[in-house]
Amino acid sequence: MPNHFHILITQITEKGISKFMQKLSTAYSMYYNKKYNRSGGLFEGKFKAQHLSTDRHLKYLFSYIHLNPVKLIQKDWREKGIKNKKEALDYLSKYSYSSYLDFFGEDRIQNKILSIESYPKYFPNKTSFIEEILEWLTLR
Repeated sequence: MPNHFHILITQITEKGISKFMQKLSTAYSMYYNKKYNRSGGLFEGKFKAQHLSTDRHLKYLFSYIHLNPVKLIQKDWREKGIKNKKEALDYLSKYSYSSYLDFFGEDRIQNKILSIESYPKYFPNKTSFIEEILEWLTLR
């Protein structure tokens, strides 16, 4: 997304997520500032986090994160539903800044930072993953 990102991570040590997010945002800010010859912060305020206490919440958030880029082609899709589901799925399948493609088994350098095998097997294959995404599209 052009102005924010979503990340689904598991905390291993106490305050591990806070430390990780601090290092991630600092490293990215340094990279960006050097690349574009600028200085200063990039992010407004602190990161927002949610503790996921149920499997249902985790499954919902997983779908939400992967559908979020649809806002780039239809800003009101969550309120009014998807106008063109085929167009939305085509867009998602070409949007390279998401792990959506990695859950289809595409061999990308980006998936080196993912731990897909540790994620619950909600979607055992590509067909069930697309069906789940379509179900969220239909519900919204």
